[in-house]
Amino acid sequence: MTELLRQGTEYFTGEFGVAPDGLWSAPGRVNVIGEHTDYNDGFAFPIAIDKRTTVAARAREDRMLRVASSAFPGVVETSLDGLDPDSLNGWAAYPLGVAWAMSRTAPAGALTGVDLALSSDVPAGAGLSSSAAVECAVALALNDLWQLGLSRQELARIGQLAENRVVGAPTGIMDQSASLLGEPDHGILLDCQSLKTESVALGFAAAGVGLLVIDTRTSHSHADGGYASRRRSCEDGARTMGVGSLRALGTEDLPRAATLLDGQTFRRVRHVITENQRVLDTVAALRTAGPTAIGPFLNESHVSMRDDFEISTPELDLAVSSAQELGALGARMTGGGFGGAAIALVRNGDASRVAEGIARDFSRAGFTAPHVFPVSASAGARREQ
Repeated sequence: MTELLRQGTEYFTGEFGVAPDGLWSAPGRVNVIGEHTDYNDGFAFPIAIDKRTTVAARAREDRMLRVASSAFPGVVETSLDGLDPDSLNGWAAYPLGVAWAMSRTAPAGALTGVDLALSSDVPAGAGLSSSAAVECAVALALNDLWQLGLSRQELARIGQLAENRVVGAPTGIMDQSASLLGEPDHGILLDCQSLKTESVALGFAAAGVGLLVIDTRTSHSHADGGYASRRRSCEDGARTMGVGSLRALGTEDLPRAATLLDGQTFRRVRHVITENQRVLDTVAALRTAGPTAIGPFLNESHVSMRDDFEISTPELDLAVSSAQELGALGARMTGGGFGGAAIALVRNGDASRVAEGIARDFSRAGFTAPHVFPVSASAGARREQ
């Protein structure tokens, strides 16, 4: 982290010729369980991870916004007065989308411009929410520089608004909540209907277990049509079932749903209903039996996403099955799907062997070599300097 902060300061100075006023950072996230439940007002259980995006920022005296990213060439410039969500695109849509969303909370003309420089070690396109890490780091920085006094829950909603309205990805609020509210060795039980959060001890260290991320290096995008079509199916299912969202339904409603919905819509609805229950069962197991008991719920979640929600890929399926065969306690794809990463819950002493075995299985299948690495639950967004 110290090296990332040093690089962030040097990068800002190199791009803008002056030192930043401060540095802020926000983590990516791994969703332990609860996929595609957030926009259905359901439950999710993410952790913030020890991979972070940093933003070095400096207030300006005019109303210009300038953003740079170490991952992309050039500096993108615009004016606070000309911020238009329909004209923002590319990588700059994420930080400038946040600026647009936050500017709506302040009186007209009250804000000054800002220079922002982004750097990150959150793998992009891997399902670890690199986009939310950018949004939350920028939101926290602007909240401080503009002295808006917004709560972390409000900043999460701003990040979601930026992603929905500006980027065009119909995501829920889970990613931003995890990035802003994470705690070391804790998961976040998020009720996406009330936005109530509860910090839940993981107990991974005491139990000698940890999470491996298996980045399949098959990129995905939440703005693509597959994600949006799944959301539409869920909304159609809720409407046909006569409820405002699928959160209102439980497993006892599945027989009626099977008679009212077409086959595909029923499968989408069944995934969300059963995934909500798996989140609650996972949290209950952590509290009563410890982390070694949650593996079956991870396995069941992957089957549901593969067969009912149909968002897995051959690479993700191999990552999961390989980890399971090599002795993982449980494994599942994580993130929005259509590529990205899987996670495996492993005993610490097995981590290297499992990682090597997965890489070997990918090679035998002719797939691109995966990036397999451990993650631990980390602190949420914060000011660093």
